[in-house]
Amino acid sequence: MQKLFLFIVLLFNLVLASAQDMSAQQYIDAYKDIAISEMVRSGVPASITIAQGLLETENGNSDLVKKSNNHFGIKCKSSWDGERVYHDDDASGECFRKYNTAEESYKDHSDFLKGRSHYAFLFKLDPTNYKGWAYGLKKAGYATNPRYPQMLIKSIEDFNLNQYSLAALTKMDSGQLSAQEKANVDSSAALSNTKSINGVKAVFALKGTSLLAIAIKNNISLASLLEYNGLKNDGMLDQDGWILLEDKKNKLLVDRFFPNRHAKNNTHIHEVKPKEGLYSISKKYSVSVKDLKEWNNLQSDDLQVGQKLIISK
Repeated sequence: MQKLFLFIVLLFNLVLASAQDMSAQQYIDAYKDIAISEMVRSGVPASITIAQGLLETENGNSDLVKKSNNHFGIKCKSSWDGERVYHDDDASGECFRKYNTAEESYKDHSDFLKGRSHYAFLFKLDPTNYKGWAYGLKKAGYATNPRYPQMLIKSIEDFNLNQYSLAALTKMDSGQLSAQEKANVDSSAALSNTKSINGVKAVFALKGTSLLAIAIKNNISLASLLEYNGLKNDGMLDQDGWILLEDKKNKLLVDRFFPNRHAKNNTHIHEVKPKEGLYSISKKYSVSVKDLKEWNNLQSDDLQVGQKLIISK
């Protein structure tokens, strides 16, 4: 009888402990908004940030995150003068950074990547290119696990995390930034934090930013900048938005980012749904696969759920 009682108590404790664990989806729901805001502020893709958080914290359940709010396994390093905790990792009793909140950890993670030259090449990638970021992080030495890229990619694809990177881009495209997000944007860094979007180099700038400052920061002439963006006069931007830093390789892309500056040219944006391919999308809009690939600068037939395609009708 006593053994039965002990068994029941043990089983109850195991069930209770299991019930207290956070699931992967619960972690995503809890921190996706922070990841989106950090992408707006710093340019680190939200999909990558969330996937790293899931992996480093064991879905929010690791001992390290519980005692330090450290979501990304960032070690103290010589530059860290904040609080710290000690935790067994590659070696026994290693020093890890400690944060008061998850938000502090997410912000430090972004700044950690932005502030080190060996990660600089990542910020030249399309922010929706999560595979390039995953393999790039490993190449730059972020993690020692040889399967680190594949593990990030699996989480991103299993939980459709790229939708949160697209959500951040949509917020920036439409200018629908909160007051806090606008205040958090590092204007100086933003002017040189360029993205390649469908093969066109661009930078996101806030209303009131000097066009001349953007041109100087990116080493192009003011006249060229105005021409690339269909602008007649220099001065300050009258709205938040993307500024193209290269010639108009794709008029449809220009129309997407600057709907108020150019004629619509009867375009449509299609968001890729599960199990859709280029062939089925081409049939839906009565266009050719070749045209779809040309309009969107696609090098292969591979599509990702949530990816946005430009359609000319």
